[in-house]
Amino acid sequence: MFYREHLKCDLSTCEVVVKDTDLLIKADKPLYREGLEAVNKYRSQIEEYITRNKFFKDTLQPIEVESDAYPIIKDMAKAAAVCGVGPMAAVAGAIAEYVAMDLSRYTTELLIENGGDIFIKSQKERIVSIFAGDSIFSQKIGLKIEPCETPLGICTSSGTVGHSLSFGKADAVTVTSKSAILADAAATAIGNLVKGSADFKKALVFAKTIKGIDGILIISGKNLCAWGKLTIEPIS
Repeated sequence: MFYREHLKCDLSTCEVVVKDTDLLIKADKPLYREGLEAVNKYRSQIEEYITRNKFFKDTLQPIEVESDAYPIIKDMAKAAAVCGVGPMAAVAGAIAEYVAMDLSRYTTELLIENGGDIFIKSQKERIVSIFAGDSIFSQKIGLKIEPCETPLGICTSSGTVGHSLSFGKADAVTVTSKSAILADAAATAIGNLVKGSADFKKALVFAKTIKGIDGILIISGKNLCAWGKLTIEPIS
């Protein structure tokens, strides 16, 4: 993906592509085989569940799932219910987080990016650049992530970049949370509210009702607002 050239760090890199899932994995060592196995496992679980419950894939509203559903399905449904969106709004963050849980046994440093959604575990300070389309802030600022803050989900929704469904027009709505699944669903829900900077206040009021969010960054054109536990750094 075009923004991946800006994900530079001192880690081994591999890319795992299965159908429409495209993961960038950065770790202490190459983890392609392990990453592919994990992606196939969790994609299969989601696909299998969708064959039983097609509403899970298509609905834009929260949906209840059975008590015997896979954990990844339950977590997606739970995050969707908290944020008021459909469960597939959390699918990228869910796959990133669940794959990360499997790969964490092999590496102390781990960054997984899935369609702009990131799960990071690090023993070093990292700067995560923010891509915000044509905004003046795009790739000019980043979030400083301290080791004590990880593992951490950093998920971004955009109404101007990419193919993900958004009813808003923000260049970037980035949410941080210990749960990448929640961060993904929340970024979608908050992003749906932002047509421009006039909607920042409304979006933040709503965002603050979502328990489990650590920080929020909203970018629309020449305007930016932030809330919560975020350290924003300029990138030259």
